[in-house]
Amino acid sequence: MKNIFIINGGQKFAHSGGQFNQTVQDWTIEFLSKNSTYEIKTTHIEDEIDLQKEVEKFVWADLVIYHTPVWWFQIPNLFKKYIDDVFTQGHNNGIYKSDGRSRVNPDINYGTGGLLHGRKYMLTTSWNAPATAFTLPGEFFDETSVDDGVMFGFHKMNKFTGMEKVNGFHFHDVEKGATAENIVIFKNDYTKHLEQTFKNLQS
Repeated sequence: MKNIFIINGGQKFAHSGGQFNQTVQDWTIEFLSKNSTYEIKTTHIEDEIDLQKEVEKFVWADLVIYHTPVWWFQIPNLFKKYIDDVFTQGHNNGIYKSDGRSRVNPDINYGTGGLLHGRKYMLTTSWNAPATAFTLPGEFFDETSVDDGVMFGFHKMNKFTGMEKVNGFHFHDVEKGATAENIVIFKNDYTKHLEQTFKNLQS
């Protein structure tokens, strides 16, 4: 687990400045930089994108780390465009070869045509919604987790390419709760998550 590719899916739009996801990326790099064995490549979806170079980053990576806010229960529009464009560029070019089915029996094996087997990915998301909106009876998300609910399709997208999910991290109540004190708590909790994640990956 040496090559780490970090994607910052935050962008400037309306009242969002994209600062929190940049901060999370900085925390990730700070953590990884303490270990000289890791090589790190990054992408910010607001930057000018060379599609082939982005495909090569996915192929190069042992672990892809996605940082994204969630807007209207989806990823930001530039992040979605990035994925659409880069993954399409990766067709028969390192990311996937087909949907996995054959004409002989088209009813089975859908989603098995990925080319990124052996690689893993981790997702972090940031929300205005509090964690309790996902866990308390009668609250908005009907006791459905981030990963099994809003981000279900995102995880299936990565599975389609052949990548394997490792436990992610979700930042809640970021908009209303981003006090200086809470930012320190966010960083401490996230760093502990990274420590445990990389310990598990190396074992």
